[in-house]
Amino acid sequence: MSRRRLLSAVAIRKLEGSIFIAPWAFGFLAFVLFPLGYSLYMSFNRVKITASGVEYAPVGFQYYREILLADGGLLYNDLIPFLRQAIMMIPVIVVFSMLVAILLNQRFLGRGLFRAIFFLPVIFSTGQIIQEFITQGEGALAFVEQFQIAAYAESYLPKSWAAPVINVLNSFVLVLWYSGVQILIFLAGRQTISNSVYEAARIDGADPWETFWKITLPGLTPFILLNLIYTVVDLFTFPSNPIISKVNTTNYGLSSALAWIYLMIVLLFLGIIFYFFSRANRASQRIR
Repeated sequence: MSRRRLLSAVAIRKLEGSIFIAPWAFGFLAFVLFPLGYSLYMSFNRVKITASGVEYAPVGFQYYREILLADGGLLYNDLIPFLRQAIMMIPVIVVFSMLVAILLNQRFLGRGLFRAIFFLPVIFSTGQIIQEFITQGEGALAFVEQFQIAAYAESYLPKSWAAPVINVLNSFVLVLWYSGVQILIFLAGRQTISNSVYEAARIDGADPWETFWKITLPGLTPFILLNLIYTVVDLFTFPSNPIISKVNTTNYGLSSALAWIYLMIVLLFLGIIFYFFSRANRASQRIR
């Protein structure tokens, strides 16, 4: 006589799935959702740590008004130059990583070694190391100093744009160090395009330039968006970021409000990228 099963097969599968996902769910609740909620709560309170515990005094939107309206030095003095610099760095990183990925996808001697060389900075470079290199001037291109391009930038560009341009030029080599993960993503994306498509294009008489614009670039479009998102998040959360450096323990309530405002700015920046990318993608599809 067969024993009666306590749970159906469907219930067992659901239970197994729940157990499998439980560590991630616990980690998300404990280390992501709870800190987010707690920081949001602190942003509306004056927090004071005493010997007996933590005291909270509600202040409403005082810290948000102080950051956004009263004291521009808390946010705008660093945010606006950083945004200008990011607008220049993001396309440089994405275009450079795409070109390097296409080159590294070619067959040549030592290809694996070159792939490792381009990815190594991601492994051993921390924010402090890169910041130290930039401080010592190790990230500048030689021709920038040789041809005094910084002086030209100061002469011909508005003062508000000259400083970000000079900063990018002075750290240009190290900016490219940010490209390791993006190169890896583009390389994986390039390998999703079948070689038979390129063979068919060559048979039809397409040259490499046409092949790039008609096959490679459209095939890499989803990976361009992915790399844009990754680059924005990486740049905006890098430890040397001037805004993040102001989020400290001197004033928990003010720092929490600043962190939430900065999060909204990052989401807005990503939303703008989504908007322009979708418009450009639709326009290119109409042309094709």
